[in-house]
Amino acid sequence: MPIVKCPACGKETEYNDNEFRPFCSERCKLLDFGAWADEEYALPTQDAALTEEDLDKIEKALKEKGDL
Repeated sequence: MPIVKCPACGKETEYNDNEFRPFCSERCKLLDFGAWADEEYALPTQDAALTEEDLDKIEKALKEKGDL
């Protein structure tokens, strides 16, 4: 049987016949789910403000398409 490390605690656990895989236990699975729910695993983003030029280009494209 393949042995994997639990992504939450690092404990080695069997992969096959493990209802909580890849986690070692329900506790580790729920802790990971809670971290996702609390957005602890969010990917970094780069907020960029649109310039007047960008807005003009968008408005022009929408007018040409007939959506504005």
